[in-house]
Amino acid sequence: MLRTRAVLLGGAALSAMLCAAAPAVISGGGPALAAAKAASVKIDNFNFTPPTLVVEPGTTVTWTNADDSPHSVREMDGRFKSAALDTDDSFSQTFSAPGQYQYFCSIHPRMVGKIIVQPAGKTSSN
Repeated sequence: MLRTRAVLLGGAALSAMLCAAAPAVISGGGPALAAAKAASVKIDNFNFTPPTLVVEPGTTVTWTNADDSPHSVREMDGRFKSAALDTDDSFSQTFSAPGQYQYFCSIHPRMVGKIIVQPAGKTSSN
């Protein structure tokens, strides 16, 4: 009987330790995690669509080439750039700081676009 009681107490202690190490759970039943922000730009018919995209800080923008020709994504001041993107290739960039980021295709410089990063609830004057 003494041995059975020791095994039960040891199991209870182990259960308590495991519960203490478990992640916090919110009322949705899953772990509390921050939601990732994402947006996309399609490259098609030698255009970036949409040509201007307004996002919140922390958003990751993904460009996907749907054209039969290779394209690239390069910020005007060189803050980011992709390699040449073949059909169905993609490139992603996360925007942390508010501001305007103008970009173009270095293979076809007439192709231009703009990312505007601003806090939620703000409206763009552009």
